[in-house]
Amino acid sequence: MPTNINIHNLVRENVKKLKPYSSARDEYKSTGTEMVFLDANENPYQTDVNRYPDPHQRNVKYELAKIKGIKPQQILLGNGSDEVLDLLFRAFCEPGKDNVITLPPTYGMYKVLSEINNIENREVLLSQDFEPQVSAILDKSDANSKLLFLCSPNNPTGNTFSEEKVEELLQKFNGLVIIDEAYIDFSGKESWLNRLQEYPNLVITQTLSKAYGMAGIRLGICCASEEIIEILKKIKPPYNVNELTQQRALNRVLDVKNVENEVADILKGREELFKVLLEVSYVEKIYPSDANFILVKVDNATARYNQLIEKGIVIRNRTTQPLCENTLRLTVGTTQENQKLITALKSLI
Repeated sequence: MPTNINIHNLVRENVKKLKPYSSARDEYKSTGTEMVFLDANENPYQTDVNRYPDPHQRNVKYELAKIKGIKPQQILLGNGSDEVLDLLFRAFCEPGKDNVITLPPTYGMYKVLSEINNIENREVLLSQDFEPQVSAILDKSDANSKLLFLCSPNNPTGNTFSEEKVEELLQKFNGLVIIDEAYIDFSGKESWLNRLQEYPNLVITQTLSKAYGMAGIRLGICCASEEIIEILKKIKPPYNVNELTQQRALNRVLDVKNVENEVADILKGREELFKVLLEVSYVEKIYPSDANFILVKVDNATARYNQLIEKGIVIRNRTTQPLCENTLRLTVGTTQENQKLITALKSLI
């Protein structure tokens, strides 16, 4: 980690001075006894959701912390990863002054959030083999470069970044390094969660939308030092994760065996799909994947995309992305869905 970095110095001045909103449930400290709640102007009649949710999502964080081998205090939960990422912009980047660095082709929301927050987005293309170009990234950064986004495994390319390159960036980048691990459960590589204590400028985002199959409940996860989490908690909405989401998330996180089985099935489907793609004549290249999708290069991505739409199959055309000309991104589905995709791919002329 850069010897001159100080997390406190990265925070926006107004955020340093900010006193977070104190909700009724923040002020009340549980005594463990039966209480009559007349503090939050709620409807008193029981509907299962007539009370405000736990603003700190304690039960969900407790179980996640056990799984991930970190403290609950090192976790912030948000309304999807998009909220978590937005909070990082709002806490650390001064509008019209600071900048962030992204590495296209990558998850498009980083750029959108930079535009929403009026933060300059400095793009440094990945190399031809979809790896971070460390020297170019460091050359592009300056004293106002607050955030560096690394999506690993990367979307849409599917590859996990070199550990050595990520380490060098963690050591030399003078800001926060955010590693987006939305697809880590499908990778054979270890999560960077194991290195949180080693790098105080490391932030890791994960999600329940992919391996846990909970995209519809919108729950994003941010893991970092307690210092960074406390900064983000100052600016998050008090009840940003609703009660129904917390209940569904807790049930799913505890359903360890089924989640493991589903991930195993997806990995098996990915392997089978990869083998079939080798036999499709117009597929020119199949990129290695550590995610639940495969990126392929074809003769004409737009034409093939439209042909599949006509057959009732929706994939993602990534041909407009840098380094991704004539590529399609294929998500691994159920056995039945994969078979429909395979049949359709083989039938195209």
